[in-house]
Amino acid sequence: MKLQLGYIDIKDIQFDKNPRIENGVLFVDPDALIQSVLQDELIKDAHFEIARPGESVRITPVKDVIQPRVKVEGEGGIFPGVMAKTTTVGSGVTHVLRGMSVVTVGRIVGFQEGIIDMTGPGADYTPFSKLNNLCLVMEPVENFKQHEYEHAARMAGFRVACEIAEMARNLTPDETQEFETVSIKESFKQYPDLPRVAYVQMLQSQGLLHDTYVYGVDAKRIVPTIIYPTETMDGAIISGNCVSACDKNTTYHHQNNPVVAELYAAHGKTINFVGQVITNENVYLADKIRSSDWTAKLCEYLAVDGAIISQEGFGNPDTDLIMNCTKIEDKGIKTVIITDEYAGQDGKSQSLADADPKANACVTGGNANMVIHLPKMDKVIGTLDYVDKIAGGHDGSLAEDGSIEAELQVITGATNEMGFNKLSAR
Repeated sequence: MKLQLGYIDIKDIQFDKNPRIENGVLFVDPDALIQSVLQDELIKDAHFEIARPGESVRITPVKDVIQPRVKVEGEGGIFPGVMAKTTTVGSGVTHVLRGMSVVTVGRIVGFQEGIIDMTGPGADYTPFSKLNNLCLVMEPVENFKQHEYEHAARMAGFRVACEIAEMARNLTPDETQEFETVSIKESFKQYPDLPRVAYVQMLQSQGLLHDTYVYGVDAKRIVPTIIYPTETMDGAIISGNCVSACDKNTTYHHQNNPVVAELYAAHGKTINFVGQVITNENVYLADKIRSSDWTAKLCEYLAVDGAIISQEGFGNPDTDLIMNCTKIEDKGIKTVIITDEYAGQDGKSQSLADADPKANACVTGGNANMVIHLPKMDKVIGTLDYVDKIAGGHDGSLAEDGSIEAELQVITGATNEMGFNKLSAR
């Protein structure tokens, strides 16, 4: 399967009655764009705000981050099973608005939404401070059910992203890149002397606002399966969870999976990247056993020499991570795990809730318990009402002067377990 991505660079966002993309500037009509958002009966009010890199702006509580993309040629459409038909995606041509995102913000759903600072020390810990962010700020109706409002807010973000992306359909990209994964049969012929490597992606699926969707299906309802890596670039996997902000995979992370990007970059040079296995993270032991058995079986079926495993979340999913790792190792396949750590504020506690000697090759995204001081920002998009309640915060995190002292957990994407950042630990 072959996919070409055409990147349209967005250097700024401005409000204008004439929506368009011109000279690298995205012009949006907020009054027209908000209409599809307000059609949902669970959203009482909504508006847009713009946050640019370097501005003294704090965005919180952040629910999701989405990159606008549009399918120009090929089967299906972006976010299949959600915003488009369930036709298999990952081939043809897709245009990408690079340098910007849609950020959904608003009254808290769970207690684990996060913070994006556009400047200051907090900005160094989130990749989204480098983007021009169109923030969709929503206010729910009274007496809403949390999971229903999460769905409403999630869908509103996707509708906005898809509507914006349509403006890029007929534009000439600033850059194009091509990605291809061949069939299993062809992969044996392609680079016979290079080690065969697969990517195993663990999807947060513990339920209770801990959900990820694959072609619109809740990941806890699937068994591990094989997909083409290019499918993720067309939005086949989307975020629907409200887990700790630091290691939550937003939809933007899935669309721009850095593990996939690095494996494609090494393909044909040092490795033979043969495909991607997706698996879920379960609550019950029987489900963990089933999924890890299937994951190892699929890696064996692909006849790989090595596998890279990325996690999402911490605590309970640490067991899924170690089970996947050890069972794949037992097949004679070398593994590398990507995780982050909850080692206590002093860094001296056990980093993971589970461990095994076979998990001896590990990439870490840093210690989420590290305490950070975030100075006051001149502007807040959203509300500071929940800073003391979100994971990583505590009673008194928000000071009277507007500054925040909390654990790194509160920052969206700070310790991402795809390695989508620059932080590590030793």
